[in-house]
Amino acid sequence: MKILYLDCSMGAAGDMLAAALLELFPDRDKIISELNSLGIPGVQFSKEESIKCGITGTHMTISVNGEEEESHDIHDHGHHDEHGHSHHHHVHDEHDHDHKEHSHHHHHSSLQDIEHIVHGLAIPEKIKEDIMAVYQLIAQAESHAHGVPVEEIHFHEVGTMDAVSDIAAVCILMDKLSPDQVIASPIHVGSGQVRCAHGILPVPAPATAYILRDVPIYGGNIKGELCTPTGAALLKHFVSQFGNMPVMKIKNIGYGMGKKDFPAANCVRAMMGDAERISEEICELCCNVDDMTGEAVGFAMDKLFEAGALDVYTIPIGMKKSRPGLLLHVMCREADKSIILETVFKYTSTIGVRENKFRRHVLKRQVEELSTPYGTVRCKVSSGYGAVRRKYEYDDLARIAREREIGISDAAALVDAVSDYE
Repeated sequence: MKILYLDCSMGAAGDMLAAALLELFPDRDKIISELNSLGIPGVQFSKEESIKCGITGTHMTISVNGEEEESHDIHDHGHHDEHGHSHHHHVHDEHDHDHKEHSHHHHHSSLQDIEHIVHGLAIPEKIKEDIMAVYQLIAQAESHAHGVPVEEIHFHEVGTMDAVSDIAAVCILMDKLSPDQVIASPIHVGSGQVRCAHGILPVPAPATAYILRDVPIYGGNIKGELCTPTGAALLKHFVSQFGNMPVMKIKNIGYGMGKKDFPAANCVRAMMGDAERISEEICELCCNVDDMTGEAVGFAMDKLFEAGALDVYTIPIGMKKSRPGLLLHVMCREADKSIILETVFKYTSTIGVRENKFRRHVLKRQVEELSTPYGTVRCKVSSGYGAVRRKYEYDDLARIAREREIGISDAAALVDAVSDYE
């Protein structure tokens, strides 16, 4: 069981996360070459050794047509990444006078422009989906913070390419590492104020605060923006649990350094290790309904799974005045609770939802593809706690059963006969 633990005691920014993950690889120059061959217009990745409070790590720099985005921290603190805050706070709608006055200096990109760039990269579709999912979190947060529809948001050119590059680097490195679970510490967001195109904003900036809903965060005595929108969105997308480091055997450690100096080492620390068992805290959301049809309940269950629910099920119950009803249970991660609640209220008739906290213990899960005379058959393998379980993918068995006009169990027997699992 591979676990990636991210220590965010000095916040998180896109470049710092990318550098921390980069340090987990033995051949870092090769990774940098791969990143530079992605084809992101005008972007050049580079790395350099950096020492903070006596700790040696890596600082990653991204230049766009030879230009680097600078931060605008009121207290001259914060991360060079923003990359994170400076470009994401350069948000304009089409009626913004600042946008018109500034347009002769820099082009401003829309979310569609970013999607066009991402889909043109020579990387697997899964990584492209991760990149756009992270950028959607940022765009939605900026939309909410500035009261501008997502489709009317425009991003400063240098900052936009800078953030796309940070996000792409982290998503690619995450794909290469392929941890079974990503856990992060509570996030130190800093304090004070930050300067942006709209004026002076509190820390955490509104977009960052919006992204980090339902995530444990804290301030402190350090004045500056320690967690940027880019860093927040990457953590929100990849981290399944926030809390203390679990019991694990550490194999590799990476330090991703920020540009500024503080009394504490300005870095994100990534630790990759092994753990035999997985456990995580999850939420149980439940409600009673007695005025929905079976079809409506089924549709709501589908939407809840689409929203990220781990499990959804119903139990028949008797309600007041002897009315028959259903008890709807939804299991989800803490980070997904807000969207799950919105989905419950949108697609069911309930007017109230109860919440419980649970810790669940799960087996390690992976999917193996078996080459058989009947075509490729996927097998879901679960292991841990001294147990191993295997189950063929239903859709693959159903395909074989239809092709040969046999039952599902007979199709499974055919696969057993030619696999190593019999």
